[in-house]
Amino acid sequence: MDPESKKLLEETFELEQDNNKLLRSMKRAMLWTRVMNVVYWLIIIGISLGAFYFLQPYFNRLVTVYGSLGNILKNIK
Repeated sequence: MDPESKKLLEETFELEQDNNKLLRSMKRAMLWTRVMNVVYWLIIIGISLGAFYFLQPYFNRLVTVYGSLGNILKNIK
């Protein structure tokens, strides 16, 4: 192998190693982004369900009051 071809091959190998490091870094970043995105949505859904669970008695009371208000209006007419 002539020296010029050898030098070109070594440069190509170094570029390939740098490229491989960069691609692995990008892949790792994408994985962490996906994980954080899933955690974010799980927190949002969990807070929503928790709020509904704790506010449900108040909603039931409002529905009862609204129903009784309808009965009162019917009796007035």
